[in-house]
Amino acid sequence: MTTACRGWPTRVEIKFQDKTGEIALDQIRAVDKIRLVKRLGKLDQETASAVLDMLGELFAL
Repeated sequence: MTTACRGWPTRVEIKFQDKTGEIALDQIRAVDKIRLVKRLGKLDQETASAVLDMLGELFAL
């Protein structure tokens, strides 16, 4: 998640822990594994579906 909102089609808007931002699917490889220490929460069904739909478009053959 990034708080720098760009409105690009490869990003999904989200509000998480009182912060507004975007899930940056165009930077999916930029996640540093060291930062993945603990789970902070869970996406709501609507946001999770939007993420899966966009990933499907990005990786469609």
